[in-house]
Amino acid sequence: MPVQKSDYEASLAEYSHHLAAIALLKEYRPYWEMIPSLRRPNESVISIPLPIVRLRQTETTPAQTTCLPCDIAILMCDPEWKIKTGAEILIFIHRPHEDFSDLLGRWRQTQVLLDKDYEWLMPERHHHILSEGANSVYPLFVVFSESSERIQQGLVGAELPFIIQKLEWLDEEERRDEEGLGARG
Repeated sequence: MPVQKSDYEASLAEYSHHLAAIALLKEYRPYWEMIPSLRRPNESVISIPLPIVRLRQTETTPAQTTCLPCDIAILMCDPEWKIKTGAEILIFIHRPHEDFSDLLGRWRQTQVLLDKDYEWLMPERHHHILSEGANSVYPLFVVFSESSERIQQGLVGAELPFIIQKLEWLDEEERRDEEGLGARG
């Protein structure tokens, strides 16, 4: 069964919260270890769904604001100094009907965009944090057990980190909805 839009949307909604983003990073230890302070996660990790950056003006191009083709940006912040640290982790969630070249193409397009000077358009709660571009940008791909084997094989071949999303929490939510126990809209 192919990846469903509801799988993608549920994952995007889940990882938009900084605590769920930290739990995701815990599944890929090298990135989890980049978190400045696990004792102060509210001040150490900013999760930005469908992030936007402002590309700085150069001699040949005007400044422009653009939405990145990644799904979530996870920015690390020093909780004492209230400044963004150099590491940025970009999450790419496998979308319905997306094949390996599409998924990899979103990462490559992001690399090209972030090769310029840029700053993040921060969520309202974090406007006070200095949001200059990073020293290092790291990708993390989220695929599903329903994702094509070719996608996992391609990510392994490209030496890009990925985790396989377990959909138990999604299945339970759908089961509650079918039984009439879910929230009514």
